[in-house]
Amino acid sequence: MKQVLIHRGQVRVNDVPAPLVEPGRVLVEIAYSLISTGTELTSIQSSGQPLIKQALEQPERIKKLWDHLRKQGIKKTIAEVRGQLGQPTPTGYSCSGIVIQVGEGVTEFQPGERVACAGSGFANHAEIVLVPRNLVVKVPEGCDLKEAASVTMGSIAMQGVRRADPRLGESVAVIGLGLLGQITVQLLKAAGCRVIGLDLDGRRAALSTQLGADRAFDSSELDVSNEIRHLTGDHGVDATIITAASQSDSIVQQAIEITRKKGRVVVVGAVGLGLKRSPFYEKEIDFLISCSYGPGRYDPRYEGKGLDYPHAYVRWTENRNMQEYLHLIADGKVKLGLIIEREYPLAEAQQAYEELHTAVEKPLGALICYPFDGARSQSDKLDTKVMLKTRPMSGKINVAVIGAGGFAKSIHLPNLQKLSDLYHLRAVVDIIGSNAKATAEQFEADYATTNYGDVLADNSVDMVMITTRHNTHAPITIAAAQAGKAVFVEKPMALNQVELDTLVGILKETHVPFMVGFNRRFSPAARRAREIIGERQNPLMILYRMNAGYLPPDHWTQTEEGGGRIIGEGCHIFDFFQFLIGVPVMEVSATAIASQTEHILSGDNVSVTLRYTDGSVATLFYTALGSSDLAKEYIELFADGKTLVLNDYRSLRVHGAKVKGWTASVQDKGHLGELRAFAAYLREPAKPPIALNDLIETSKISFVVFGGGNGRNQCASVIDSQKNAPALKNK
Repeated sequence: MKQVLIHRGQVRVNDVPAPLVEPGRVLVEIAYSLISTGTELTSIQSSGQPLIKQALEQPERIKKLWDHLRKQGIKKTIAEVRGQLGQPTPTGYSCSGIVIQVGEGVTEFQPGERVACAGSGFANHAEIVLVPRNLVVKVPEGCDLKEAASVTMGSIAMQGVRRADPRLGESVAVIGLGLLGQITVQLLKAAGCRVIGLDLDGRRAALSTQLGADRAFDSSELDVSNEIRHLTGDHGVDATIITAASQSDSIVQQAIEITRKKGRVVVVGAVGLGLKRSPFYEKEIDFLISCSYGPGRYDPRYEGKGLDYPHAYVRWTENRNMQEYLHLIADGKVKLGLIIEREYPLAEAQQAYEELHTAVEKPLGALICYPFDGARSQSDKLDTKVMLKTRPMSGKINVAVIGAGGFAKSIHLPNLQKLSDLYHLRAVVDIIGSNAKATAEQFEADYATTNYGDVLADNSVDMVMITTRHNTHAPITIAAAQAGKAVFVEKPMALNQVELDTLVGILKETHVPFMVGFNRRFSPAARRAREIIGERQNPLMILYRMNAGYLPPDHWTQTEEGGGRIIGEGCHIFDFFQFLIGVPVMEVSATAIASQTEHILSGDNVSVTLRYTDGSVATLFYTALGSSDLAKEYIELFADGKTLVLNDYRSLRVHGAKVKGWTASVQDKGHLGELRAFAAYLREPAKPPIALNDLIETSKISFVVFGGGNGRNQCASVIDSQKNAPALKNK
């Protein structure tokens, strides 16, 4: 399919893999999409800036950038910035079209129905879009698809009006008469208000009177405060809605001046908020911010998972705002004929943005129209694969990476490039087609796809690397093993015992080469530590402090997608212990804190002690309560009078023995080493880098600890004497 993408200040129409329908989502063929002449042009301009400048202009990234510089060095940091900010990005967030398919659990839509879609990252300028159910609404009779494409802007305007809480007969000023402002004027008139429009463009002011404003002014040509005073009997307007976009603080100050005492000021547009206390205090004005489309916006449970708010308690959600806006268009209360002033075919999208950027008189609204006739086959648009090269590389391991998220792009894909003498990147798979293609191009893959079934059916693919979210690891691994592919899967191996048992059964049946990404055992520090303590006579004691950092309860790693942080990350440490001690675990004891607040999870703050069959004892102190100023990982090992201190995989110091430790200028957690080890195993499949029994034991330990981390102190045996394999049994 074709999609509009932004890359380094330019707009391009590219071929990208089409999305696959997913549970809870709706696959839509697009007829029209609305160009936001303000937001999108700003994004294009920003993307043309140098990459480091882009990163530094986003405050939330600055500390992360510094951390990467400190740990990874300049080269790796620049590579990550380039990977995250240098790729083409989708644009657009409001469109309309026809339903093609619905995902599992979606019953309110049927193929062939007319719908409108909203949401940045979903309702893009593309021939096919995949949108969560709560960001899709049916288009009523009397509203055509062209008008329905404005649904996002309409719901934003409606939420701003709702925040202003206008009453019949009240006077309301609208500052900024662009597309959003013109819709706002009409909504206020439908609510029975007297509307006064203000804009620096006289043409827009005149248009607003055609659409219902009682009065409208070019605010650059007269004394606005004086005019409002005369129009309102010296009281001021009851409410002011700001739909302008400007960094200036003067717009808010003007709104305060023209609003009556105890009135309301609502900010919908992006404006400067350098507020002066005195005017607010003297007038006791209510200052309100309108959050985009309405309740539900930015809530991943509502938007991503389709969980609705009860109608009786939240009357107007973002979805219900979208519905009502389209009904107002159908009823003739909102008219868009004078507002949507340009229409461009998809093939001319680049020209469209250039014209919008250079035009002296910018149109209020502009649409992209798509090659669309609801009857013809969409087979060409629904192709999930885009070829970039013609054939695989012989003599190397042809690998397909499934999941092109930040971790894969910053760690595994660059490492595969470094090991180009061993690996050839055959394909990149990601559910977002534009990301799959951009990543494939960046790392020189043969093709990109949104369907991992494409790589499983590709006979030239030798190995798959699975870097998706945790709940998909076991299902994709099973499918890959059944397809005869070697599998490298990021941790965790599985999220529960049922998944683990099923997966292990398939692995034993298919005998495919298999490895979990427990990288720490392949780090130079860990390898050197095992060399030093390898000839120990007595049990080993280990203390491992993981200053994991805080993640909120709704972060994906804490949900059913992630399985919790012990299963998702703590498993690394259990594998590290096994690597150094080398014998089975005999007993597991886990104790979590009793959290007093909801935002601190007990499962993120756990002390775990493992007792091994040789008498060794290892303790993991895992906490999310600490400061990020402290290094994340710190380990002390005690054996036969020697103490080894490993500090965040940057240094290994040895006390009590005249042997060298290890040190490096940048952190090395073993990610490159694990890929070398797996390549060696694939070429000479003798002993796997990590034994399957060890992988099973590590997974089972994490399940037991997860139980203890949820507030239940846990003690369990982990020895199955008949099979000499771990089988965790509660005592």
